[in-house]
Amino acid sequence: MTAGPEAEEGRFAGAGVAPGLHFVATPIGAARDITLRALDILAGADVLAAEDTRTLRRLMEIHGVRLGDRPLVAYHDHNGEQARPRLIRALQEGKSVAYASEAGTPLVADPGFQLGRAAIEAGLPVHAAPGASAVLCALTVSGLPTDRFFFAGFPPPAEGARLRFLQEVGAVPATLVLYESPRRVGRLLAEMAVLYGPARPAVLCRELTKRFEEVVRGPLGALADAFAEREVKGEVVVLLGKPEAAEASAEEAETALRQALERLSVKDAAAEVAAKTGLNKRMLYQMALRLGEGEA
Repeated sequence: MTAGPEAEEGRFAGAGVAPGLHFVATPIGAARDITLRALDILAGADVLAAEDTRTLRRLMEIHGVRLGDRPLVAYHDHNGEQARPRLIRALQEGKSVAYASEAGTPLVADPGFQLGRAAIEAGLPVHAAPGASAVLCALTVSGLPTDRFFFAGFPPPAEGARLRFLQEVGAVPATLVLYESPRRVGRLLAEMAVLYGPARPAVLCRELTKRFEEVVRGPLGALADAFAEREVKGEVVVLLGKPEAAEASAEEAETALRQALERLSVKDAAAEVAAKTGLNKRMLYQMALRLGEGEA
C-alpha cells in the first residue's frame, strides 16, 4: 500500500539541491520505482519542469512531495521554444531546475534534449538522477545479448522513410531496441519479418512494470503472426537479436580485401572486411599480408 501525502509530509526535505539543471528519471509504470535521490531533488529544486505536469504532480502526491509555491513549468515538443528561455534564465540566476519526462529517463526519446544542449552551451551545470528506463528494463527481461545494443527510437510512420530506416538499422551488429506505437506494432513486425527474415530472434515487451506486463519471445515471423490482427494497448518496446553475418566466399573476401587495401593498412583492411563479412579477422589478416606481398 502506498502512503498518502499526509503520511509522507516532510520526509523528503530536498535540502542542498545544487544549482543547475537536474534530469530526473521517473517510473515507467510502478510508482515505487522512483529513487530516493529523485524525490529529494523534486522536493528541493527551485523550479520544476515536466513533459506532462499532471503526471509529475500525481507522482509527487503519491510520495508526499509538496510543490508549495514553486513554479511547475510544462516543457514538451510543442512549447520548447517558448519555455526553454525561462528555464535557462532560472539557471543563470543560480537556481536549481529539475526536469522530468512523462516516464523513464529524460533525453531517451524525450523532448529534454534541446534543454540540456542549451544549458551546456550556456556553460551551466547539468546533472542526472538516474533511474527507470524502458530500454534497460526491456533488455533485462528479453534474454537477448546485452554486451552490445543499439537503441533506434521510434521508426518513422511514413512508409518510405520507415523502410529506409529499417534497412539502415537492421544491419547493426548488436541487439536492436525500438519503441513503437501500439497501433503500428503489428505492421512493424510484419515489415521486419520480410526485411530481416522470419527466423531472427525477437521480443515484444508491453506495459513493463505495470499490472498487465507482457513479454513475448520467439522468432520474428512468429511474433509477426501473433500480432497481425491483435489489438495492442499500452507502451511497447520491440527488441531484435543481432543479425547473423553471412559467410562470404574466399573469392568475395579477396575482392573486398583488395579494395580495402587501396585505402587502409593491412590490419585495418582485415578489420573492416571482418566486420562486413563475419569472417575470422586473423584469417583475413594473413590473406591481406599475402595479397600485399604479391603486389609488392
